[in-house]
Amino acid sequence: MMKQAATALVLGFAFAGPAVAQTAENSFFTGKNITVLIGYAAGGTYDATARLVSRHMPKHIPGHPTMLPQNLPGSGGIKTVLNLYSVAPRDGTTLAMLSRSYPIEPVFNPQTAKYDPKRFIPIGSSSNEVSVAVVWHTRGVNSIDQLMTQEITTGATGVTDDTGRFPTLLRNLSGAKVKLVTGYPGGNDVTMAMEKGEVDARFGWSWGSLKSRSRAWLDEKKINIIVQMALEKASDLPDVPLIMEFAKTDLDKKALELLFAPQVMAWPLVAPPDVPADRITTLRRAFDATMKDAEFLADAKKLNIDVEPVTGEVMQDMVARVSGFDRAVVDRALQLTEAK
Repeated sequence: MMKQAATALVLGFAFAGPAVAQTAENSFFTGKNITVLIGYAAGGTYDATARLVSRHMPKHIPGHPTMLPQNLPGSGGIKTVLNLYSVAPRDGTTLAMLSRSYPIEPVFNPQTAKYDPKRFIPIGSSSNEVSVAVVWHTRGVNSIDQLMTQEITTGATGVTDDTGRFPTLLRNLSGAKVKLVTGYPGGNDVTMAMEKGEVDARFGWSWGSLKSRSRAWLDEKKINIIVQMALEKASDLPDVPLIMEFAKTDLDKKALELLFAPQVMAWPLVAPPDVPADRITTLRRAFDATMKDAEFLADAKKLNIDVEPVTGEVMQDMVARVSGFDRAVVDRALQLTEAK
């Protein structure tokens, strides 16, 4: 349902504009390199998606620049966000695949996330997503009910990104006994730590990423999926509880909506503030065209990367909506994600 809703929103904008004319301005990219910063370490789905887009998008940009992916992990993705906001050139030659939580980070992490998310300019996202929490099979936990009496450890890249915020939320909302182990460079490192027995679980794991990169673990029942973290269930996980089911009040439901709205843009390709509008149009239309490109889709299929694109315009509207929640909702969301 969530993917269908997001797809419907996308169709509202549905690659609506005419092809970008070869003007002097949009030929700006001729002979240029476009750096694509990646907020997480190599080996994960953020990395794979950014590299896939960087490989195919240049042929749809007038002037056919080269796109150069560059990993810049740190602080749960915030290092890349701050670099794009304050350091990167504002001419269209630097983009970034940011943490999907960037629209809400200044609310939950104000000491570090010192930026205005509305000033970033979204280019597009290759898909939306449901996140899940999984527990390694040897731990013997296969339901949230068991977490009311048994404590598990979960790896996290930081206390403020999805891998840290989501288990904290579950603990505060339901009473589940979950302990964070922080400091991992990326989600892939958390996954390896779980396999080695360093931690019991991983939260904030994108369902699409799990299916594409760890399918064997599902088939061999090496992980137990205990909860979905999104506004709506994934269509192929009908029996796994949804975090929304634990909301006891209307205020809690609105707070969860604030927290999980960014799931709509799971792999956000974003430009820094103040890039000239015609260059943004060029980049957005190139991204849209890439999402329909047969070679791109074939490579995405080989990598088991879902493609249900969300346009930059839809993403921009979502950021504006999230930024408009009233103070009571924000305060409740802060309470639910407070590390205690």
